[in-house]
Amino acid sequence: MATTRTFDGTSGVGDLVRAALPAIPVLGSLPGIAKVGGYDGFVFDRPPVTITREMVEPFAEVCGFEPKDVVPLPYPHMLSFPLQLKALADRSFPAPAMGMVHLDNSISQHRPIAFGETLAVEMSVGEGVPHPAGTIFLFKTAGTIDGELVWEETSAYLSRGRRNPDAEWPDTYERVPAGPVTWRLPANLGRKYGAVSGDINPIHLTAPTAKALGFKRQIAHGYWTMARSVAAIENRLPDAVKVDASFRKPTFLPSTVAFGCRPTAEGQAFSLTKAGSDTIHLLGRTTAL
Repeated sequence: MATTRTFDGTSGVGDLVRAALPAIPVLGSLPGIAKVGGYDGFVFDRPPVTITREMVEPFAEVCGFEPKDVVPLPYPHMLSFPLQLKALADRSFPAPAMGMVHLDNSISQHRPIAFGETLAVEMSVGEGVPHPAGTIFLFKTAGTIDGELVWEETSAYLSRGRRNPDAEWPDTYERVPAGPVTWRLPANLGRKYGAVSGDINPIHLTAPTAKALGFKRQIAHGYWTMARSVAAIENRLPDAVKVDASFRKPTFLPSTVAFGCRPTAEGQAFSLTKAGSDTIHLLGRTTAL
């Protein structure tokens, strides 16, 4: 079992650069930058955080959550993401962060978190899991209050590489058709969400920085698409709920997307598609716990 390491909970451009450099040809093989061995998984935590309304308001606003007396269901990810970035930036992590794809995300909220409560956050990641297109790394977060597990998340990141034709990655999501609700996503959405989340990956910021990494222009954060979808249905969700999301095609900015949702036996199924087309950006579902 990996030893738990504690960080102060901050991250920045330096961590992003350290995470990206090993993927750059020639530069990535230089001493001090090249990957090193010894990876056996990470367990990272941070000092407990007392969550205030002022902390949460910027996230709630950019993701479309209405003011409430409890924390938006996806918000604790903001406290875990700096730990994920620390892991990706560590030279012993076996895959370069540049080019990794956030493939799936699963959140289990066991009860709402009220403003003023103090949340302890621990993030762990282990060995990679074979995927048909490479290797999956599962970043798992546990949020506790006075020892009570109140929030959990698993973020699945794909490192593209040697194909594994015998590996399987299940697809159990319902194809929900586009609904009448549409959202116009501005060109600066990635910069606005990046300023709130700390996820300032260049693919989300501007057309030139995204083109440098192989995209025709900047794309929305996958986590934003999930959070915005949850905000649209939060009043239909029970206090104890699991939200699963699968990120499919990139959402280029600016663009217009259509939100679809319908009830299921377990909860809700939802989707985000490119308005006026069959291109699916996101499939999701909720399940009462």
